[in-house]
Amino acid sequence: MCGMPQQPPVRSTPTRPSRPDASMSLLNNVMDHSLDDGYAEAAARRKAAGNEGMPKTVRAKLGLAVGLVLAALVVTVGAAQARISAPVVAKEREELIDRIQKETAAADKLEDSVDELRDDVSARQRKALKDEGGSDSDDLVGILSGAVEVHGPGVRLVVNDSKSADQGGDGDPRETSGFSDTGRVRDRDMQRVVNGLWESGAEAVSINGQRLTALSAIRAAGDAILVDNKPLAPPYTVLAVGDGQRLSTRFQNSPDGLYLHALHENFDIRTSISVEDDIKVPAAPSVIVRTAEPSTEKGTS
Repeated sequence: MCGMPQQPPVRSTPTRPSRPDASMSLLNNVMDHSLDDGYAEAAARRKAAGNEGMPKTVRAKLGLAVGLVLAALVVTVGAAQARISAPVVAKEREELIDRIQKETAAADKLEDSVDELRDDVSARQRKALKDEGGSDSDDLVGILSGAVEVHGPGVRLVVNDSKSADQGGDGDPRETSGFSDTGRVRDRDMQRVVNGLWESGAEAVSINGQRLTALSAIRAAGDAILVDNKPLAPPYTVLAVGDGQRLSTRFQNSPDGLYLHALHENFDIRTSISVEDDIKVPAAPSVIVRTAEPSTEKGTS
């Protein structure tokens, strides 16, 4: 027994008992995993692959197209709303224009009525003087008071803003001397001009057709110059009745004439003076004295 070669033991592989349903594995797999899930996974993979493969320029163009569509929609809606509200706005505008025109016409009518009443008052005053036995002295009083229109030789003086007149007064060299800006004619300028003409021998003076009397005032309202509360616009034409050449010479040599010349030299205020053979100065709109009374020779009323 010992001399006989030993054979390796034969190991037999045990067979696994077969499952009775082993031949139904495919059917079981189909039953365990629904076909809908597979389709969904395949669709998701295709979608992911499609997004990754889309060029960025295409996506940008799509975004731009969407933005343009939205913008066009907004513009269209706005245009539609504007078209709907346009008739209402146009109607309101027309109504406003009509109101302005009516109020302007009413104001012009009232102003005309005031002028007519002033003329009527002046005419009644002159008639009352004649009815009471007016004499040459009464006519002289009417001339000196501005109650009647006068004419005769005199001078025509035109004063105008400089061509480069500034609307503001900041940093203005004239402001330090009591002026509000450089190239504008001010009320105090015209006051000095008129006073200089009176002192030089003028017998009647008007500015832009407004007769100056003992009750007249030259004032300013903003940038406008007022004569007896009536606004005047440049150029300012001053008519003065008097001994023409003598009046012109005396005025230009007076302090007020030199003042006007300084305005021309320093601030380009435009001025011109000429001697006229016949100048007409209108009567003042109304000369009404409410307080003053004539006095007797002894000084009592």
